[in-house]
Amino acid sequence: MNIQRWIARREPNWQRLDALLKQIDHKGLKSLPSEQIRELASLYRTVAADLARARTQQVSNTLIQSLQSMTTRAYSQIYQGSRRQEWLGVVDFYLWGFPAVVQQTLPYIAFATGLFIFGCLVAWWYAWQDPSFMPLIVPEHLIRTVRDERKLWMGSILGIEPLASSGIMVNNIMVSFTAVAGGITAGAYTFYIMLLNGLLIGAVATLVGQGNLAYPFWAFVFPHGSLELPAIFFAGGAGFLIARAILFPGKYRRLDALKYYGTLASQLVFGIIPLLVIAGIIEGFFSPNPSVPEPLKYLVGTGLFMTLVVYCSRRRKSF
Repeated sequence: MNIQRWIARREPNWQRLDALLKQIDHKGLKSLPSEQIRELASLYRTVAADLARARTQQVSNTLIQSLQSMTTRAYSQIYQGSRRQEWLGVVDFYLWGFPAVVQQTLPYIAFATGLFIFGCLVAWWYAWQDPSFMPLIVPEHLIRTVRDERKLWMGSILGIEPLASSGIMVNNIMVSFTAVAGGITAGAYTFYIMLLNGLLIGAVATLVGQGNLAYPFWAFVFPHGSLELPAIFFAGGAGFLIARAILFPGKYRRLDALKYYGTLASQLVFGIIPLLVIAGIIEGFFSPNPSVPEPLKYLVGTGLFMTLVVYCSRRRKSF
């Protein structure tokens, strides 16, 4: 290979890549229009191939080092810029994307919420009417703790807060994922999960009400429940989205409907994970803490719920 002729033929590409990199150094990657970003990526691949060839030929070390430096700079701009864009995309999703998805899927979330509330009301009614109903829903040891010992069971969390918090997070995430996955049963299992959780909460609420422990019980529930319960409702809505695609694809083919509604469901799941993590931390460290006044727990829970409502109501401003 004629080295000088090869260098003369390849040098315009090297100079063009160097010029683009200098522009990025001075003005940033955003200063390049989309066609120049594509050109940057193409030139990077070309110069990287030239560097590999130069290393196998009798080319000066100075030229090899120059090509090495250029490819390293180009790699950094292309791939670090890509990762930066990915992180910006994540931030944008949590700022605007998730609230938009919640608003778009609100009927499905409302249906899941309605099932939960219906379960609560059914449990409340039967628990007051029929004493034999309570043991069917609530574990026996909880019933004994409330009825016989006249106390709540949350004190078991104290002293093992980190372990309890992580266990609560895992449990809540599993419940939420189960509600979502239940959509593939045409929504039947999601229906069951939402109704069962409503029955359980309704029965427990009735139990502590009968034991005159409602105030401290709801003081415990309010701080973390203000995020945890909506997250579970969102998960139920995601499950019903998948069920909608299976049962009522509408104008779409069923596969296309699954892609469309499945994307919305996955966005809901992606959005609720931080809610469940925060709720788990609160439930492990804050909610059962006896040194925190109960009125403050109510206040924190109410504030968190109002903040969530305002957040989910956000709309991106159009210009």
